Amino acid sequence: MSVVPLLLPANQPADRFYAGGGQIAGFRRQAWDGSRVPEDWVGSTTTLFGEASLGLTVLDDGRTLRDAVEADPQAWLGERHVARFGADTRLLTKLLDAGQRLPVHLHPDGPFAAEHLGRAHGKTEAWVFLRGGAVHLGWREELSAARLRRLVDDQDVDGLLAAMHRVEVTPGDAVFVPAGMPHAIGAGTFLVEVQEPEDLSILLEWCDFALDGPRDGHLGLGFDRALQATDLAVRTAGQVEALVVRAGGTGPVLPTAAGSFFRVDRAAGGAEFGAGFAVVVVTDGTGVLSSAAADLQVAVGDTVLVPAAAGAVVLGGGLTALVCRPPAP
Repeated sequence: MSVVPLLLPANQPADRFYAGGGQIAGFRRQAWDGSRVPEDWVGSTTTLFGEASLGLTVLDDGRTLRDAVEADPQAWLGERHVARFGADTRLLTKLLDAGQRLPVHLHPDGPFAAEHLGRAHGKTEAWVFLRGGAVHLGWREELSAARLRRLVDDQDVDGLLAAMHRVEVTPGDAVFVPAGMPHAIGAGTFLVEVQEPEDLSILLEWCDFALDGPRDGHLGLGFDRALQATDLAVRTAGQVEALVVRAGGTGPVLPTAAGSFFRVDRAAGGAEFGAGFAVVVVTDGTGVLSSAAADLQVAVGDTVLVPAAAGAVVLGGGLTALVCRPPAP
């Protein structure tokens, strides 16, 4: 396999249920035809729920990244990672352009996903904003399971949103979203998302979206069972704010609690990060990303897949980037 960092083209599943794609195209310095392509799955070994291959990153040699990693996990992921986690990348990175507010939804945690869906992971996630706006996150008032079910059955969107915290975010802010927590990303935001490598969503809202919620909103489990994955805990404004890291300097950008799921660092020119599987999203500037194996010219909007065998990587002067990685082995 190639041990050099690889510049990745866009990997945008078509005809998604919500609008967007223009901000990804602008960021990547590409044209956009107005279609619904609001997500770019970067360095993906994950498929969309129910799909055999859609969502997987395809390498220049025609192999999927998933197949390449399975064939040589130590080269891609590193000896320590493989010793602890096997050939599981434990990471999915996306660019997400919310051309409209996303529906209120949640993701199951690991134990629920294992018991009811036979999956290796739940879907805890985090967002690092390149363009700010508003998000809804967690319950601010008490809801019984019965009341939640009524809100969902009635598609009482106003009631759902009124029961949730609304948080304003600005560029550079990061938000950690534990599995089970209801959330909705606001219209106009643009972000880098990191998550556990699964595509598992339980819908609380679907009206006015290109979705058949009663059929597809419960992962095939039925809502009686699926809604049991919901975290009904009431959180204070302070508790929700503790999930948010406001824009700062370089270094880790996520709350400490995120570290058992994934890592994201904001790096500036001259920064070096050690050997290991990583997705680098260049957020500003033009320059060279250097490793012992090769130098790669990059610019804002580029996404780079770094195999562990490439060794330590240095970000050239004039560049800033988000370095997205699995949990430390």
